[in-house]
Amino acid sequence: MTLNANPATWLTGYIPDLPTPFDENDRIDLAAFAKLCERQIEAGVPAIVVCETVGEASTLTPAEQEIIIRAAIKIARGRVRVIAGAGSNSTSQAIELTRRAEIAGADAVLSVVPYYNMPMQIGIQAHFRAIADSTALPIILHDIPSRTIRELSDDTLARLAQSRQFIGLRDGTSDVLRPMRLRSRLPSGFRLLSGDDATALAFVANGGDGCMSTISNVAPELCQAIFSNCRQGRLQSARYLQNRLAPLNAALSKESPAALKYALSMLGFMRPSTRLPIVELGEPAKAEVARAIAEIGDEDLVCPSQIWYGSRAGNGLPG
Repeated sequence: MTLNANPATWLTGYIPDLPTPFDENDRIDLAAFAKLCERQIEAGVPAIVVCETVGEASTLTPAEQEIIIRAAIKIARGRVRVIAGAGSNSTSQAIELTRRAEIAGADAVLSVVPYYNMPMQIGIQAHFRAIADSTALPIILHDIPSRTIRELSDDTLARLAQSRQFIGLRDGTSDVLRPMRLRSRLPSGFRLLSGDDATALAFVANGGDGCMSTISNVAPELCQAIFSNCRQGRLQSARYLQNRLAPLNAALSKESPAALKYALSMLGFMRPSTRLPIVELGEPAKAEVARAIAEIGDEDLVCPSQIWYGSRAGNGLPG
């Protein structure tokens, strides 16, 4: 991807944050990873995120991250964009991960606000500018104060967005009014995506461009339908679908990514294995995930995406 490519053409809709599958020997399971990627591509997603929050990036070595990025590029074959997580609370390490992602062939990087160090806003800005100076890749910023303690302020975001190299924001604040507040302060091509599935519909309805999603790993067609209905002004249909996913979203959010991995193991896509300090779910949590999946129904987890785009009579949804 070139820096001049318009992110408005692809950085939109529901984009899955993919988990990293591990085999019985704690090695990356590339066969399972390929199945996860192909499922999302078939569902019509515009991009996939690898080596980020759900991907347990903090437990991956730089070499493993490079393996995953290269595998994603090879599987995608240009059909979707590959966004590589390349964040760190060390600027030099974030630069190194970004350079590795660029060499591996990523289309863009997702870079999180430095965590634990609690930098001032001017330090956060300097951190991201140093990363931008080290690469030709487009950069998507990741603001998730529940994990980083420090937020990416509106003022800092507006200043960074003046550089065309910063193309979007993954917003994990759950502030559904932020798109309305920010839109007039940002370049027209800058994309705003929710990082929180529970509030993503409201975020998009208020002017957001999509969601970098966990639940899309389990129900990609339903997530694409939520976004499509919202964009077409069919908010009642979008809310209906969002409500169908609510129990599953609640179950997944309690113990992520262990709950997600268990859900995907139930569907036959991967083992539920995690890496310490994340452990596999206990039996009560497994039962909650199983109930939530059963409430959705198998047909809605495997059906082609086009069934959601027919007439009201054809899809059975409220208008």
